[in-house]
Amino acid sequence: MAVEPNQFEQQPKRTGIWMIVAMWVIVLWLLTMFFVKWAERDHNMNQRVESVVGADGVREIALLRNRNGHYVTSGAINSYPVVFMIDTGASDISIPYRVADKIGLKRGAQKIYRTANGPALNYSTQLAKVGIGDIELENVRASINPNVEGTDILLGMTFLKHLEFSQRGDTLTLRQYP
Repeated sequence: MAVEPNQFEQQPKRTGIWMIVAMWVIVLWLLTMFFVKWAERDHNMNQRVESVVGADGVREIALLRNRNGHYVTSGAINSYPVVFMIDTGASDISIPYRVADKIGLKRGAQKIYRTANGPALNYSTQLAKVGIGDIELENVRASINPNVEGTDILLGMTFLKHLEFSQRGDTLTLRQYP
């Protein structure tokens, strides 16, 4: 005659299995969070921008190049935190549509830009304030780009033309004179 284990004897086994499953879910979640943060740091090596303001009023920041050869940095548009990719080949500051929507930017006139990927329809807009660290500009022309899926904003010449910038090795230095 076979004796079947009763429910009370099987309950600790079930609890143990669920605890092991829960532990693995937590471990996988923690690993995922670690690698997401690592990838963000690898893409944007300039998440915390430190500015130097000289006695003469010159504001200076140094940006490190990421593994892909780009200068990516944290900044702000109208006090909204954003991520910029420095692009000396871009005429304007080019803001992806989703980001522009979050910031609350108004779409202006339609403009056609010639890009490496062919013509692209954009909308003009005006930014009250754009900044990286202590370097800030007001009333800067920009464009809203509905053709971009990402969230990085191309920081083009409508911002950069007001600064002195130089590159040495893997460092790009931006200076704003008073």
